[in-house]
Amino acid sequence: MKDSFDRLYEEYHHSLFQFVFYMVRNREAAEDIVQEVYIKVLKAYETFEGKSSEKTWLYSIARHVTIDWIRKQNRRKKKLLFFTLSENENQLADLQPLPDEFVTQKESVKELYHALKKCTIQQQQVLILRYIQSLSIAETAAVLGWTESKVKTTQHRAIKGLKGLLDQTSGLEEERKDGIV
Repeated sequence: MKDSFDRLYEEYHHSLFQFVFYMVRNREAAEDIVQEVYIKVLKAYETFEGKSSEKTWLYSIARHVTIDWIRKQNRRKKKLLFFTLSENENQLADLQPLPDEFVTQKESVKELYHALKKCTIQQQQVLILRYIQSLSIAETAAVLGWTESKVKTTQHRAIKGLKGLLDQTSGLEEERKDGIV
């Protein structure tokens, strides 16, 4: 078991961390989530039936743990928002600070990152799995528990939405440069 776990860790740790990081946008949270994923893998490896590849099994676990974390954070934010509003404060703090690495990225990557944040969680998952993690449509469908058709449709809509957002952003930049805005 230890050899299998070590092999899985060595082979997939970096890509799982990237997947989770792109979903939560916070290094410390991503590290904690990946650690939780490997705890679940360690506990469940004996029951792994091999109906999918180990890779898709790991990504599926990572996806579920990440979604649980996001839901928990959303509940916390709602409680904080309710508390803040009930105290009649007029200003709300930004509850999602950007990761340190974000500052050093190129401007085009920043724009893409901002546009990705505006996509639905399902669109984000598909884009991250397909284009950042380089999973096939079949592997992405297996990780998400969807049909390949749903992956293709979600991917198409996400790309179309991203293109529109990026076109809109670049249009505003041009207007700023021309002194219109």
